[in-house]
Amino acid sequence: MEYIKSKDIYLLMRDILKLINPTLMEHGSRVAYMVYKMLQEENRYEEFELADIVMVATMHDIGAYKTEKNRINDMLQYETRDSMAHSIYGYLFFKYLSPVPDLSRVLMYHCRDYEKLQTVDYAYKDVAAYINIAEKIDIYSNTMGAQFDPRMFQKQAGTKLSAAGLERFYQCDAKYGMLEKLKDGSYKEELDEIAEYMIFSNEDKKTFMDMLIYCMGFVRESMVLDTVTTICICREISARLFLPDQEREMIYYAALLHDLGMIGISQDVLQAPRKLKPEEVKHVRTHVSITQEKLEHKVDAEVVNIALAHHERGDANGYPKRLNDHHISLQQSILQVGDVVSALVNKRSYRDAVPKQQVLRFLNDEVAKKRFKKQPVMVLVESYDEVMTHVKKETARILKMYQTLNMQYQQVSTKYKI
Repeated sequence: MEYIKSKDIYLLMRDILKLINPTLMEHGSRVAYMVYKMLQEENRYEEFELADIVMVATMHDIGAYKTEKNRINDMLQYETRDSMAHSIYGYLFFKYLSPVPDLSRVLMYHCRDYEKLQTVDYAYKDVAAYINIAEKIDIYSNTMGAQFDPRMFQKQAGTKLSAAGLERFYQCDAKYGMLEKLKDGSYKEELDEIAEYMIFSNEDKKTFMDMLIYCMGFVRESMVLDTVTTICICREISARLFLPDQEREMIYYAALLHDLGMIGISQDVLQAPRKLKPEEVKHVRTHVSITQEKLEHKVDAEVVNIALAHHERGDANGYPKRLNDHHISLQQSILQVGDVVSALVNKRSYRDAVPKQQVLRFLNDEVAKKRFKKQPVMVLVESYDEVMTHVKKETARILKMYQTLNMQYQQVSTKYKI
């Protein structure tokens, strides 16, 4: 059973990164379109290869979500300062977390001057050179408006920028009207069409979905631990209830995606060290509708239904639909339990992690009030220590990856004297 298509992996990641910072993601999409048309014209890559390159080009600045949080809304300022920091972090992010590590060095080299890039032995250095051209054209055309002339970069041909790449851009702009399409937004249809050629195995898809979890950490690192904790608890409950593999798979995807909408919620509200005001609570609850907007028509409908019900309760006092127990499936209930336990056992800005006995007491009380179904709660209560041992192992693995990324980042940064 295919719960998400390959092209929708790309569209979903693009939408989520756009939710974090629309300026940077829209820039990435425009750059990807230019690179796509330039490479397509050369006819050197198959369509499925171009599709992978489009994904990487779209996310060529992914490292900036980590290293340039205070600058990325001013693209000209961002472009004219030292760019090695975000290039390095983006390279490491794709190297360790994506299923296309062979393309990761594109992110490392995409800001490097062309004359220096010539000394590099790398199969995709032409892609990096084209991204460099497209990035500069996009930033300066948006900054200068009607005064922009792409020929202004001709003086950098052969030194900072590839002369052949610039000529290819001028040729493609004359042939396809690229700058006009970028201006009126019509380029988006062509960009989305190439996504049809993306071909990922189920293993690749899961790698991309794990990568999506790490993207949540650009907003708030606790989101990563919360999501991993929820996934692990749901997986353990599902296994102990002997659910069929297909149902376990649906719950896995739902647990991974259920809180994506939290990215669109004010971090000041989420991090407030106090009880939230009624209007703030209302704002936080909109994360479910944001999640729905991002997932519908990209992810299997049943997975979406499970994900969107994680705040429903059997007594009909949950949200957003106030479903009662008869309208809540076992799969939805498993996610409800996993989500609430994850929130309890992980530290918050306003409290420490809740101890075991208090968690168990809360769960039993919720069953008594008919807010949770009995089966998933009883399974978790009976095997709580074993389940939480698995949770600790998974969260330790995530933390180790963070440490590896940071350590490698520091080492490479030192080498390049950042």
